[in-house]
Amino acid sequence: MPSIEDELFPSTPGKFKIDRSNRQLHRCFASTSTMFLWALFLIALTASYLSFQSFVDSGSRYLTASWGGIQWEKQVRTSAQIHRSGGISVLVTGATGFVGSHVSLALRKRGDGVVGLDNFNNYYDPSLKRARRSLLSSRGIFVVEGDLNDAKLLAKLFDVVAFTHVMHLAAQAGVRYALENPQSYVHSNIAGLVNLLETCKSANPQPAIVWASSSSVYGLNEKVPFSESDRTDQPASLYAATKKAGEEITHTYNHIYGLAITGLRFFTVYGPWGRPDMAYFSFTRNILQGKPITIYRGKNRVDLARDFTYIDDIVKGCLGSLDSSGKSTGSGGKKRGSAPYRIFNLGNTSPVTVPILVDILEKHLKVKAKRNFVEMPGNGDVPFTHANISSARNEFGYKPTTDLETGLKKFVRWYLSYYGYNTKAKLVH
Repeated sequence: MPSIEDELFPSTPGKFKIDRSNRQLHRCFASTSTMFLWALFLIALTASYLSFQSFVDSGSRYLTASWGGIQWEKQVRTSAQIHRSGGISVLVTGATGFVGSHVSLALRKRGDGVVGLDNFNNYYDPSLKRARRSLLSSRGIFVVEGDLNDAKLLAKLFDVVAFTHVMHLAAQAGVRYALENPQSYVHSNIAGLVNLLETCKSANPQPAIVWASSSSVYGLNEKVPFSESDRTDQPASLYAATKKAGEEITHTYNHIYGLAITGLRFFTVYGPWGRPDMAYFSFTRNILQGKPITIYRGKNRVDLARDFTYIDDIVKGCLGSLDSSGKSTGSGGKKRGSAPYRIFNLGNTSPVTVPILVDILEKHLKVKAKRNFVEMPGNGDVPFTHANISSARNEFGYKPTTDLETGLKKFVRWYLSYYGYNTKAKLVH
């Protein structure tokens, strides 16, 4: 459909057809002075249109603003209210994401105040994120639609609520997508993180921060199991590099501004309401649709292995980290003393090969997979992951309890309910 500009102006300027039978009109256009007046008229018309369009656009942005106003502030304050003795008030970024939605619900369930923040990007189908938001809303959790890089929005949130903690889970996820859109990783995982830290260090009181790093930071490390003290200076993907950069950046803000910060290195999280780009999720979809699945193998046809960690175990680790985070010591951007800086692995400690994962899916789906084995390309994936969780266990009693067989059974039940039967899905606990 042609734009308004196309309607006003021809695609080949200057090629107007002149009716030669109308000599008066011809003489009019032939006149230099008249042509000049026509040019001024067209310029004025164009300027008027552009000015009007700018006004309409500005008005549209104002009318569709997703935050601000008395009612909005009331929703934020209500959602942030604490309903238990000794409870905390938490800003959860990435609240409609996989881990974010589960953590938000767990915090609310035990009586903590929770306000969500999410930009609902289209890295995967936003309808799943909006379904998660509906679930959060049904539990009294308000999710603000906005971006981490919006400094005014973050400042406003902290002006409305004195959050005691921030659970920072918003990020551009995925290893392979970095080959297509590398800028999105810098925008979210580095610039967004810095913007959040800037807001937190200036807040009074400063919140304690727990944030999602990744097991990907171990990169090409071959020592197993992976421990927090292992080297992490050989990232195998841009995603891993941005998460490693995040660990260095957060250490800097802890050192300079006294922010209490805990980084969590998640190991291949799976479960109900998961991310569609994850292997277990896409395998399930393709198996049910009768499509082949691609299973990568390492050198010498070695099966890839992952330390698959069920979402409920990850949630327990997140809440344990929040509860043991300690306090930030700064005020108004100035450090008053040293504050805790910690990094923990959150995994299952039991790596499983991808073909075994497919075996389990076949069992619960009651459908055989069409397997296509391919040598792993150089796209940032690593051949195996294996977490040493002794630090998290010693610090706050982290202990995973769900094996892959049990976890995938719960995931398949949710998947069939959410997609196969089009019924209202419920979190499986």
